[in-house]
Amino acid sequence: MLCLALALVPSARHASRDGDLGPGELAFWDHPSRMFGAARVDAGPLLGRDAELELLTSLVDGIYSSGGAMVLRGEPGIGKSRLLEEAARLARERDIVVLNATGVQSEAHLAFSGLHQMLRPVRARAAELMPGHRAALDAAFGLGEDAAPPEQFRIAMAVLDLLSEVASDGPVLAIVEDAQWLDRPTADVLAFVARRIESDPIVLLAATRDGHRSALGDTRLPELRLGALDPAFAGELLDASAQQLSLAVRSRLLREAAGNPLALIELPVTARLEPDTPIAGLLPLTERLEQAFAARVLDPSNETRLLLLVAALNDEERVGEVLQAGSSIAGVELQLDHLQPAADAAIVDLDVQTVRFRHPLMRSAVRQGASVQQRRRVHEALAETLNDEPDRRVWHRAALISGAHGDVAAELEDAGRRARRRGAVDVAATALRRAAELSEPTQRSRRLLGAAELAYELGRPDVVVPLLREVERLGPGPLDRARATWLQELADPRPLGSAARATALIAAAERAGAAGDRDLHIDLLWLVALRAWWADPGSAARRLLVEAASRLGDADAADPRVFALYAYADPVGHAPTVLARLRVAAANRSHDTELARHLGPAALVVGAFDIGMTFLSTAVDGLRAEGRLGHLPRMLALYGTVAARLADWDVAIPAAEEARRLATEFGEPMWESAADTVVATIAGMRGDEATAERAAASAERIGLPAAANVTVALAQFGRVLAALGAGRHADAYETAERLFDPADPAHHPVIACWLIADLAEAALHVDRVEEARARVAEVEAATGDTPAIWIALSLRHARALLADSEEEAAERFDEALAADLGRWPFQRARILLAHGQWLRRQRRIAESRAPLRAARDTFDTLGCASWSEQARRELRASGESSRRRDSQARDQLTAQELQIAQLAAEGLSNREIGQRLYLSHRTIGTHLYRTFPKLGITARNELSSVLSSAAAPRGS
Repeated sequence: MLCLALALVPSARHASRDGDLGPGELAFWDHPSRMFGAARVDAGPLLGRDAELELLTSLVDGIYSSGGAMVLRGEPGIGKSRLLEEAARLARERDIVVLNATGVQSEAHLAFSGLHQMLRPVRARAAELMPGHRAALDAAFGLGEDAAPPEQFRIAMAVLDLLSEVASDGPVLAIVEDAQWLDRPTADVLAFVARRIESDPIVLLAATRDGHRSALGDTRLPELRLGALDPAFAGELLDASAQQLSLAVRSRLLREAAGNPLALIELPVTARLEPDTPIAGLLPLTERLEQAFAARVLDPSNETRLLLLVAALNDEERVGEVLQAGSSIAGVELQLDHLQPAADAAIVDLDVQTVRFRHPLMRSAVRQGASVQQRRRVHEALAETLNDEPDRRVWHRAALISGAHGDVAAELEDAGRRARRRGAVDVAATALRRAAELSEPTQRSRRLLGAAELAYELGRPDVVVPLLREVERLGPGPLDRARATWLQELADPRPLGSAARATALIAAAERAGAAGDRDLHIDLLWLVALRAWWADPGSAARRLLVEAASRLGDADAADPRVFALYAYADPVGHAPTVLARLRVAAANRSHDTELARHLGPAALVVGAFDIGMTFLSTAVDGLRAEGRLGHLPRMLALYGTVAARLADWDVAIPAAEEARRLATEFGEPMWESAADTVVATIAGMRGDEATAERAAASAERIGLPAAANVTVALAQFGRVLAALGAGRHADAYETAERLFDPADPAHHPVIACWLIADLAEAALHVDRVEEARARVAEVEAATGDTPAIWIALSLRHARALLADSEEEAAERFDEALAADLGRWPFQRARILLAHGQWLRRQRRIAESRAPLRAARDTFDTLGCASWSEQARRELRASGESSRRRDSQARDQLTAQELQIAQLAAEGLSNREIGQRLYLSHRTIGTHLYRTFPKLGITARNELSSVLSSAAAPRGS
């Protein structure tokens, strides 16, 4: 029989899950021969928690006007669960639906177990959801496993939609206890939901321990940190809880409890047993509390101890499983009555279906009090009991064993595969890692690499690196070594730096290809190409990359990944062939998401922004529809970049804002900084110098430490354009020159070509014409006779500005304005402005007015204030006055309000807009409520006309 040093105290104590003193639960010394217990007395206030209780009450009372979330953080026993219990009581008094989930350490490997707990009471309402969301929830809960794996964000959106549906009948309070032990998929989903309920009558409260990672605890949600009780309150609680204490014992308990309410209740047990001995004072408080729980022993039966250990090691609360497994070990049939002493002692809550420990430390005390051999036998019994539940069974089989166990490893790999199909990547990674630990050497490397790949997918490079070290020690074969190289590069992104590193990565890629893994071949070359785009690796490395890309395929490759790689390998040299393929594809007008998300970036890097706009729009819409939000920050940042060049604010402004919001939420700083470069560019074009500088500096704060020259280079566009618009030509010239200087962190030979017209305009006003002509010659030499669209447009503009004779200038301006500028209103207006300025300097005053008027009108329509003012000054100098542009109502909208208003104007309902943007439909309604007064309208059907009246021009 199993033995445990565990107390079973016969009392009527009702501790909360956090073990904190409930209302009126005052501890007392019962009888010299009996241990410390607790009894119910008249309810009273929580001692020392008035401010915290007032805050939670305000959240509950304010739920009808706005939703929200809060994380309660503190050490074990500090009062988190007791406060949550009080919030739940307040909610029920107000007829608010309360949904609960509790993290349990042994359940962390069961995908969506916490979500299942929380949604069980309202699961039937899923029938009211759209089919895609119903299917996502079914998949998450292990139903319909033959379907394609759902994207995690689709599951999260389904949960948000379900809670919103429930809240349509009345407010909802969602409570999460011990969030640090929630299974990761549940924590990720609830974190997603918590950030999107500000307009719903939903409040989410989560409690988490200090020193533990949690998707809920690590978010930027508001946090309430619980500290120690004030000494006066601590003394009051101790005096009420433990009477007849000597002064010495009382002082020692107050000192060792350190204001922790649970310690003030439980440590007197040990003090009573050993009144002259310090209560393990050198141990952390959590361990002292575990010892206090373990010391609560009278004379429980062996059967009760056994069943408590089974319950402590089980990953569910089903009492039938506990009794079955316990009976198997004991060799006799155990009954529910054998657990009753533990319930009487307030160690567990017990009913005919479930057994639940009152506090996690009680569970921990039971586990710690058993030997490894005892725990192993219990796990074996639980595995035998769970034959019909393979995902639970295998974790008990795998517990407390070491060495090679091929059958268990294979079962774990299967369990991981099933978790992956349910969208639970974290659980899949954990299963595969444990499978690797139990594998024969021939299988270990493959499983370690699989676990490392999933860890990277979860954004955990700290886990990837040690796994790869284990792989290296195993002496992997060529294919596994190439895969390890790929993962190492993913986990530690950095510029190529040298031809030698490029050579090594290209060799690894081609070894993978030779071994038959074409996908890995492409993936590794992609990394090289992307690193070369981030920062110029030098001519030798670039040449190696171009040759490797050509060996893999060219612009005619059927695989869009190979085509995009070819474009990235040499954006300038490959531009003509890439552009030809892009035009054919664009004319086809039928693109799936995968094709579009490769063609769009390829169009951007070669400067075909107008063509890229089509593909990126398709990619963004497709990723939304498929729930693949993880890819959206990159696609939205690129979409915003090309839209800004086209002066399409209706796309660029919302895309940049959403890219930044999602990148921040998902912890992707490089795409957050990319969004900042779009904001800086738009602000520079529109003459908002302060915003341009602020956004550029924000992008640099991320790009500079990462040695991401591409980010730093793009950040300069806002500065250059803002300076040109304000007439600060020297600043504009110096900033633009940075992109051409190999020693500068903004150096980028491709992107430098994009601003050649800006550099030329600045040079014209600061007497640096010859230097600018030399730069134009550099760009011409690099791009050849058929530069891509944007560079060709910029070169024509630059040549007109820098012409050295009247005849050449007239010819160059005619050439620049004769080009197809229908998609480029801002650039066309700048050329018109420059032409008008040139005509006026040539004393052709009357001729100058027409291009100056056209430039002014376009700048006015685009809201480019500083450029409008330049055109007005030139017109005044020519003898013609202009009235000032009136600000447009739409200028008052935030980026998100504009995006939502546009979708509403297209006829989408609030729910449809919410599905598109992954927001609650009530959040959409709140934004529209704020938007109507700003636009001076009162009805939804007026949106289309008021927005279209201010749309940017698309032609001359």
